[in-house]
Amino acid sequence: MSSRDRVLGRLRRALADVPGTERPEDAPVLRDYLRVHGDRTPEQTADLLAENLADYRAIVHRCPDAEALPALIASLLTQRGAESVLVPDGLPDGWTTEVTARIVPDDPASSARELDAVDSVVTGCAVAVAETGTIVLDAGPGQGRRRITLVPDHHICVVPADRIVDSVAQGLERLDPVRPQTWISGPSATSDIELDRVEGVHGPRTLEVILVG
Repeated sequence: MSSRDRVLGRLRRALADVPGTERPEDAPVLRDYLRVHGDRTPEQTADLLAENLADYRAIVHRCPDAEALPALIASLLTQRGAESVLVPDGLPDGWTTEVTARIVPDDPASSARELDAVDSVVTGCAVAVAETGTIVLDAGPGQGRRRITLVPDHHICVVPADRIVDSVAQGLERLDPVRPQTWISGPSATSDIELDRVEGVHGPRTLEVILVG
C-alpha cells in the first residue's frame, strides 16, 4: 500500500459518517473568534503591515501616490543593478515607464533556467494582511504565475492602499478560493539543523515591498 493510499484511506474513514448528500453549508463551522485584533485607522494598518514585513526582513518602501511609483520602481532596479526585469500580464503599463532595464514579458513557455537568468520581477498583489505581515498573490492581472515570483532572486511587490486589510479573516473574504494563491511573509528563508538562517532556498532572497498611498 502506498503512502497515497494510506492517506486517502484515513480521509475516507474520517468521513464515513458524513451523508453523501451533505454540503459544506449544511454543517456551518462556528467562527466566533475575533475578526480583527485592534481598532486602527487605515494609516495605522499600513504602518503595522510595514512593521511586520520589516520584521520578516522584507525591505519596505513608502510611496505617497501612484504618480511617484514609476520613478521609485526604476530607482530600486537601478540600485539593485538589475539589467532585466520580468513583468506579468496585466501589470499597469505606467509602473515601468521609467525602467531602463530590459523588460521581459512573462512567457508561459519559459523554462526555470530562463526565469533564473532574469534579475528581478515586479508584480502587484491581491491583498496584504497587516496583522501577519503577509502578502497574497492569486495569479490575477499584474501578479502572474507562481513560478515567476519564486525563481528570480529579487522581487518588487507593489501594494496599493486599497489592498491592505487588518486580519487574515478579512483577507480571506477578498480571495477567490479557486485561484492559486501564494502567501509571502518576507524573503524565502529556512533554517538548518543548527538553526542557521538560510535565505533564497525556495524563492527570492530579496523582497522589496512598495506601499502606495
